[in-house]
Amino acid sequence: MKPEHLTLLLTREMPYGKYKGRTIADLPGHYLGWFAREGFPKGELGELLALMYELDHNNLRSLLDPLKR
Repeated sequence: MKPEHLTLLLTREMPYGKYKGRTIADLPGHYLGWFAREGFPKGELGELLALMYELDHNNLRSLLDPLKR
């Protein structure tokens, strides 16, 4: 993980799918879990989704709170 990825979770938007336009940090856990089961996309988007999945799965979303300010 790169430290700047945490900031990107709050600014990068999902480029496609049901949640298109929603920031990655705001994606619901069940959607992140679907990617974890089916496979994350390649590249930076996949890395960000995998990181957000780990934060959500381990109940660590609150780590992003200080970055939201």
